[in-house]
Amino acid sequence: MDKLKRQITEHGVVVSDQVLKLDALLNHQIDPQLTMEMGRQFAERFRDSEVTRVVTVESSGIAVAFATAYELGVPLVFARRKKTLLAEPDMLCERVPSFTKGIVTDILISREFLSPDDRVLFIDDIIANGDAARGLVKIIERSGAELVGAGIVVEKCFQPGASSLREQGVRLESLVRIASLADGRITFAD
Repeated sequence: MDKLKRQITEHGVVVSDQVLKLDALLNHQIDPQLTMEMGRQFAERFRDSEVTRVVTVESSGIAVAFATAYELGVPLVFARRKKTLLAEPDMLCERVPSFTKGIVTDILISREFLSPDDRVLFIDDIIANGDAARGLVKIIERSGAELVGAGIVVEKCFQPGASSLREQGVRLESLVRIASLADGRITFAD
Protein backbone atom coordinates (compact mmCIF):
# COMPACT_ATOMS: atom_id res chain seq x y z
CA MET A 1 0.00 0.00 0.00
CA ASP A 2 1.87 3.01 -1.29
CA LYS A 3 -0.45 5.53 0.40
CA LEU A 4 0.15 3.86 3.77
CA LYS A 5 3.91 3.95 3.22
CA ARG A 6 3.73 7.66 2.36
CA GLN A 7 1.67 8.37 5.50
CA ILE A 8 4.12 6.40 7.66
CA THR A 9 7.07 8.26 6.13
CA GLU A 10 5.35 11.63 6.59
CA HIS A 11 3.77 11.14 10.04
CA GLY A 12 5.69 8.30 11.71
CA VAL A 13 8.11 9.23 14.47
CA VAL A 14 11.14 7.02 15.00
CA VAL A 15 11.58 6.94 18.77
CA SER A 16 14.46 4.47 18.73
CA ASP A 17 15.85 1.72 16.53
CA GLN A 18 13.08 -0.51 17.98
CA VAL A 19 10.09 1.84 18.34
CA LEU A 20 8.03 3.64 15.69
CA LYS A 21 5.32 6.00 16.93
CA LEU A 22 2.28 6.04 14.62
CA ASP A 23 -0.09 8.15 16.71
CA ALA A 24 -1.10 10.28 13.72
CA LEU A 25 -2.28 7.18 11.77
CA LEU A 26 -3.24 4.29 14.02
CA ASN A 27 -2.76 4.78 17.73
CA HIS A 28 -4.25 8.15 18.64
CA GLN A 29 -5.67 9.74 15.50
CA ILE A 30 -7.27 7.72 12.72
CA ASP A 31 -7.63 8.57 9.03
CA PRO A 32 -11.07 7.06 8.21
CA GLN A 33 -10.51 6.77 4.45
CA LEU A 34 -7.10 5.12 4.86
CA THR A 35 -8.48 2.83 7.58
CA MET A 36 -11.35 1.68 5.35
CA GLU A 37 -8.86 1.03 2.52
CA MET A 38 -6.76 -1.09 4.87
CA GLY A 39 -9.90 -3.02 5.81
CA ARG A 40 -10.66 -3.60 2.11
CA GLN A 41 -7.11 -4.85 1.55
CA PHE A 42 -7.37 -7.38 4.38
CA ALA A 43 -10.87 -8.45 3.34
CA GLU A 44 -9.65 -9.05 -0.21
CA ARG A 45 -6.68 -11.11 0.97
CA PHE A 46 -8.82 -13.31 3.24
CA ARG A 47 -12.17 -13.31 1.38
CA ASP A 48 -11.84 -16.99 0.38
CA SER A 49 -11.12 -18.07 3.97
CA GLU A 50 -14.80 -18.15 5.00
CA VAL A 51 -14.16 -15.87 7.99
CA THR A 52 -16.99 -15.82 10.55
CA ARG A 53 -15.40 -13.38 13.03
CA VAL A 54 -12.64 -10.80 13.08
CA VAL A 55 -10.71 -10.57 16.36
CA THR A 56 -8.28 -7.95 17.64
CA VAL A 57 -6.73 -6.73 20.88
CA GLU A 58 -7.94 -3.56 22.58
CA SER A 59 -7.41 -0.77 21.53
CA SER A 60 -5.19 0.26 18.62
CA GLY A 61 -6.27 -2.61 16.38
CA ILE A 62 -9.99 -1.90 16.71
CA ALA A 63 -10.37 0.63 13.87
CA VAL A 64 -8.68 -1.50 11.21
CA ALA A 65 -10.34 -4.67 12.52
CA PHE A 66 -13.72 -2.93 12.32
CA ALA A 67 -13.07 -1.87 8.72
CA THR A 68 -12.08 -5.45 7.86
CA ALA A 69 -15.12 -6.96 9.61
CA TYR A 70 -17.37 -4.45 7.84
CA GLU A 71 -15.94 -5.40 4.44
CA LEU A 72 -16.35 -9.12 5.21
CA GLY A 73 -19.82 -8.67 6.71
CA VAL A 74 -18.95 -10.46 9.97
CA PRO A 75 -18.86 -9.47 13.66
CA LEU A 76 -15.80 -7.92 15.28
CA VAL A 77 -14.68 -9.19 18.70
CA PHE A 78 -11.95 -7.42 20.62
CA ALA A 79 -9.97 -8.84 23.49
CA ARG A 80 -10.24 -6.60 26.52
CA ARG A 81 -7.16 -5.66 28.48
CA LYS A 82 -9.04 -5.20 31.76
CA LYS A 83 -11.62 -7.29 33.52
CA THR A 84 -14.81 -5.31 34.14
CA LEU A 85 -17.38 -5.75 36.90
CA LEU A 86 -19.69 -7.33 34.32
CA ALA A 87 -17.17 -9.88 33.06
CA GLU A 88 -18.13 -13.49 33.57
CA PRO A 89 -15.75 -15.55 35.70
CA ASP A 90 -15.06 -18.11 32.94
CA MET A 91 -13.57 -15.80 30.31
CA LEU A 92 -10.81 -16.95 27.98
CA CYS A 93 -7.73 -15.20 29.35
CA GLU A 94 -4.04 -15.01 28.59
CA ARG A 95 -1.33 -12.97 30.36
CA VAL A 96 0.89 -11.09 27.88
CA PRO A 97 3.69 -8.52 28.05
CA SER A 98 3.25 -5.30 26.08
CA PHE A 99 6.33 -4.21 24.12
CA THR A 100 5.36 -0.53 23.85
CA LYS A 101 3.75 -0.17 27.29
CA GLY A 102 6.46 -2.08 29.15
CA ILE A 103 3.91 -3.91 31.34
CA VAL A 104 2.24 -7.28 31.57
CA THR A 105 -1.55 -7.38 31.13
CA ASP A 106 -4.30 -9.92 30.75
CA ILE A 107 -6.25 -10.10 27.50
CA LEU A 108 -9.75 -11.54 27.82
CA ILE A 109 -12.53 -12.67 25.49
CA SER A 110 -15.93 -13.91 26.57
CA ARG A 111 -16.58 -17.54 25.65
CA GLU A 112 -19.93 -16.49 24.20
CA PHE A 113 -18.18 -14.66 21.33
CA LEU A 114 -15.91 -17.48 20.11
CA SER A 115 -17.06 -21.01 19.39
CA PRO A 116 -15.68 -24.15 17.72
CA ASP A 117 -17.79 -23.26 14.66
CA ASP A 118 -15.91 -19.99 14.11
CA ARG A 119 -13.26 -19.27 11.49
CA VAL A 120 -11.33 -16.35 12.95
CA LEU A 121 -9.23 -13.66 11.29
CA PHE A 122 -6.91 -11.80 13.67
CA ILE A 123 -6.23 -8.16 12.72
CA ASP A 124 -3.79 -5.84 14.49
CA ASP A 125 -1.99 -2.56 13.95
CA ILE A 126 1.67 -3.44 14.56
CA ILE A 127 3.59 -6.61 15.28
CA ALA A 128 6.91 -6.30 17.08
CA ASN A 129 7.76 -9.13 19.46
CA GLY A 130 4.38 -10.76 18.95
CA ASP A 131 3.48 -11.40 22.58
CA ALA A 132 -0.10 -10.10 22.32
CA ALA A 133 -0.57 -11.95 19.03
CA ARG A 134 0.66 -15.25 20.50
CA GLY A 135 -1.61 -14.72 23.50
CA LEU A 136 -4.60 -14.16 21.24
CA VAL A 137 -3.71 -17.26 19.21
CA LYS A 138 -3.77 -19.28 22.45
CA ILE A 139 -7.20 -17.87 23.33
CA ILE A 140 -8.55 -18.73 19.88
CA GLU A 141 -7.15 -22.27 20.15
CA ARG A 142 -8.69 -22.78 23.62
CA SER A 143 -12.07 -21.63 22.30
CA GLY A 144 -11.96 -24.40 19.70
CA ALA A 145 -12.29 -21.88 16.86
CA GLU A 146 -10.05 -22.09 13.80
CA LEU A 147 -7.57 -19.29 13.14
CA VAL A 148 -7.55 -18.73 9.37
CA GLY A 149 -4.88 -16.04 9.46
CA ALA A 150 -3.59 -12.73 10.73
CA GLY A 151 -3.60 -9.35 9.04
CA ILE A 152 -1.05 -6.85 10.38
CA VAL A 153 -0.91 -3.22 9.25
CA VAL A 154 2.81 -2.75 10.06
CA GLU A 155 5.21 -5.65 10.42
CA LYS A 156 8.55 -4.79 11.99
CA CYS A 157 10.68 -7.44 10.26
CA PHE A 158 13.67 -6.86 12.53
CA GLN A 159 11.71 -8.08 15.57
CA PRO A 160 10.64 -11.72 16.01
CA GLY A 161 6.85 -11.45 16.27
CA ALA A 162 5.79 -12.07 12.67
CA SER A 163 8.31 -14.83 12.05
CA SER A 164 7.30 -16.65 15.25
CA LEU A 165 3.65 -16.65 14.12
CA ARG A 166 4.62 -17.89 10.67
CA GLU A 167 6.70 -20.65 12.30
CA GLN A 168 3.52 -21.73 14.14
CA GLY A 169 1.86 -22.12 10.75
CA VAL A 170 -0.21 -18.94 10.92
CA ARG A 171 -0.87 -17.29 7.56
CA LEU A 172 0.27 -13.70 8.18
CA GLU A 173 -0.41 -10.89 5.71
CA SER A 174 1.17 -7.47 6.30
CA LEU A 175 0.24 -4.27 4.49
CA VAL A 176 3.65 -2.70 5.15
CA ARG A 177 6.91 -4.32 6.22
CA ILE A 178 9.62 -2.28 7.88
CA ALA A 179 13.18 -3.61 7.66
CA SER A 180 14.86 -1.08 9.95
CA LEU A 181 14.50 2.03 12.07
CA ALA A 182 18.28 2.51 12.37
CA ASP A 183 19.70 6.02 12.38
CA GLY A 184 16.23 7.50 12.87
CA ARG A 185 15.12 6.45 9.37
CA ILE A 186 12.26 4.20 8.30
CA THR A 187 13.46 1.61 5.80
CA PHE A 188 10.75 -0.47 4.17
CA ALA A 189 11.37 -4.13 3.40
CA ASP A 190 9.60 -4.18 0.04
